[in-house]
Amino acid sequence: MSSHTAEPVCLNSDEELDSACVKNEIKDKKKGVVLLTGKKRPRRLTSSVWVHFDFLDEPDENGNLMCKCKKCGTTYNADSKNGTGNLLRHLKSCKMRKYRDIGQMLLEKTSSGLENRLVKFDADEFRELVGMAIVRHDLPFQFAEYEGIRKCFRYLHPDFKPVTRNTIKADVLKMFKRESQKLKFELGDGTGRISLTCDCWTSITTDGYISLTAHYVDKYWCLQKRILNFSYLPPPHTGVNLCDHVFTLLKEWGIQKKIFSLTLDNASSNDVFAQHLKDELDLVCNGVFFHVRCCAHILNLIVQDGLKEIDVAVIKVRETVKYCKGSQGRKQKFLSCVSHVELDSAKGLKQDVPTRWNSTYCMLESALYYKKALIHFKKIDANYVHCPTLEEWDRIEKICKFLKVFYEVTLAFSGTKYPTSNIFFPNVLKVRLLLKREIESKDHFMRSMAAKMYEKFEKYWSTFGTFMAVAVVLDPRYKLEFVEWGCKKVYGLTQEHDDVLTQVVDKVRELYEAYATICTSSTTNAINVAANSKVQSMKEDLDELMDDFDEFSTKKATVANKDYLDMYFEDALLPRTTNLDVLMYWRNNSVRYPPLALMAKDILAVPVSTVASESAFSTGGRVLDSYRSSLKPSTVEAIICLRDWTFGEGK
Repeated sequence: MSSHTAEPVCLNSDEELDSACVKNEIKDKKKGVVLLTGKKRPRRLTSSVWVHFDFLDEPDENGNLMCKCKKCGTTYNADSKNGTGNLLRHLKSCKMRKYRDIGQMLLEKTSSGLENRLVKFDADEFRELVGMAIVRHDLPFQFAEYEGIRKCFRYLHPDFKPVTRNTIKADVLKMFKRESQKLKFELGDGTGRISLTCDCWTSITTDGYISLTAHYVDKYWCLQKRILNFSYLPPPHTGVNLCDHVFTLLKEWGIQKKIFSLTLDNASSNDVFAQHLKDELDLVCNGVFFHVRCCAHILNLIVQDGLKEIDVAVIKVRETVKYCKGSQGRKQKFLSCVSHVELDSAKGLKQDVPTRWNSTYCMLESALYYKKALIHFKKIDANYVHCPTLEEWDRIEKICKFLKVFYEVTLAFSGTKYPTSNIFFPNVLKVRLLLKREIESKDHFMRSMAAKMYEKFEKYWSTFGTFMAVAVVLDPRYKLEFVEWGCKKVYGLTQEHDDVLTQVVDKVRELYEAYATICTSSTTNAINVAANSKVQSMKEDLDELMDDFDEFSTKKATVANKDYLDMYFEDALLPRTTNLDVLMYWRNNSVRYPPLALMAKDILAVPVSTVASESAFSTGGRVLDSYRSSLKPSTVEAIICLRDWTFGEGK
């Protein structure tokens, strides 16, 4: 095997040497690098001017590296020693580039008059728009490097300078830091307290994450939800470690003294977590309503417990759906039956998932709609043996109506906009009365299912029922009258009825007294600040007189505040059918009932669910997708939080 060595190239003169160097420099510049003098490594061309010029293959007669304008073809010396100033000056005066600016002469009519249709290209703003698009639509950072996307950007504007995925990621992290400072100021600027929800997530690589969300009413009396953190949670995931981690996050936001409640699901470690965190925080009334259990999670457990033993009629419907969707021929035969009985085929039969009870409800609902079609299907298909009997159809209808109540209540609890807490007591009362009625049913299956569910329901009622009752008292359509009526429906005129009602009244009074003290303190401080600013300019002989006035006015204010709750109860109820925005009601009455308005601002913002509607019917964990699992925890947090702060949930 022979080896060959490259022969050295002999340059006969200094001109040939210079020409070879120039050609090498041309070749290197076409690759996007330029050779510096000496033996330094080549560096990339960084000036944006090279987007508008092409390098010529041959040097000029003097051996200088040349380039030409892409628009007009004018040639210029492109040697590194000459810089790019002449090229930049040409871009400003290039006549062939002027066609791009014709749009500046096109005017459009706006509300403020005539304005230019086109604006000057801002590269920084363009990069930020690309970054926000990636965040909003869950795109990979590599999106900025797609050749097709870059071609689109170049077509839209010749001044576009391609960016890498690392640049876009750095921009996103900068935006996250900037927006977090804005949110921190907003949280500190509000007058009310903040309620929290906390979820545990995991990645496909089994890394643990914790999602901490703030719920509060802002200074404009609008209910707000913001994801504060989506941070990596190191093991072990015990209640003590959860407490330490969350308290550290709260201190970073500076809101550890502004917390009102924490809503968690029913995991056993969460009880320890809530108790330890409660001891660390400065809470109203010693945190009487600090730990709130997720109602959607509890209702899910209640229904799952009741549906452990499925009725034979439900099994028949499940087999019916499988049979009708088992082959294309049976699908067509079923559609012909639907057409025969003149029903809408667009609704379709729905198949259930055993681990999600809402799918069972949707399956029964769709089967009831096609009841006549399925009965006709049985007549024309001898192999279809799973059609329910008339008696079983009646039972299916009862089960469907029963589950519909739980389905609608769960959707109300787990709405993406997290409604105010005054709606929860009427819905829970509705569920409780339904279970109580079905326990007395003559249908053995319904009675057995309702008994299991009622037992589970009773286990949690004392935990969160009092808070819900206090929240509904702050709804001017219900007040204490609704709580009294609900207790009468559940307990009758018994001692238990009196005890529960007394407990609710005592809690309302306890909270009111706490907020009356807060309201009085803030009013007194304002009076003292105003008085002190005036007293400093007065003579010393007025000091004692003004101090006496401050004490007198404080006592009068205190006496007045004690009567606000009674005044509110004495007012007539608003019509129940009124489409009332309860937050706007308290905003409009904040001067009339100052302590109650402050109290309503905190209590009505408490979420009674930690989950959104899509995961409210499942007991499974929450798992990050493969893309987010591949990112660093800090990047994952920036994307999720920035998306929530900028675009909101579901955008």
